[in-house]
Amino acid sequence: MSADDRKAGDAPLRVALTGGIASGKSTVAHLFAEHGVPVIDTDLIARQVVLPGQPALGEIRESFGDEVFNGDGSLNRAAMRKVIFADDKQRKTLEAIMHPRIQLETLRQAKTSGGDYQIIVVPLLVGSALRDVVDRVLVVDCDENTQIQRLLRRDAESEAQARRILAAQASRAERLAIADDVIDNDGDLDATRRQVDELHKHYLKLRTRGRAVS
Repeated sequence: MSADDRKAGDAPLRVALTGGIASGKSTVAHLFAEHGVPVIDTDLIARQVVLPGQPALGEIRESFGDEVFNGDGSLNRAAMRKVIFADDKQRKTLEAIMHPRIQLETLRQAKTSGGDYQIIVVPLLVGSALRDVVDRVLVVDCDENTQIQRLLRRDAESEAQARRILAAQASRAERLAIADDVIDNDGDLDATRRQVDELHKHYLKLRTRGRAVS
């Protein structure tokens, strides 16, 4: 965390929650929210910045054409997914449009959400500028085969597409390399809940310790 951005002790601890697609980030974020912890979800922010009338939507149309839009002018997410996960250059073009706007709105929400600590859900944290504005990194981890099966039930149209989506993201090893904390999400919901409960206590202690130091 930049000293220019926050003074020690007078702002919430910021915890980036990350993990591969279909690893269970939303489930973990919900479990933290049950403790009353503010959750800032960059996936939700990403949807907000492409609502009709937003500048990003016009830039996407200029870069990708009408084929990634629905008849009502809204973004066709399934069509966009096919484009960006089949072409790395196209994916980077979309990221250049989206990421600066997502970061600005994420920081705005973080500054106004309060709490002893905050969970900031950032699926693509590896290589993201948002890594520089958080205090800790929490990785939700699971086996790649588990991710693929979840993707097939949720988003992907085929196993080949599911594997392309995984290949376009940071690897499991890269995510774990930046982790301060890890939740193993290969088990059932109760096992995940227990891990969240323990981390909640841990983060509260860290926050209290930070206030004492300041």
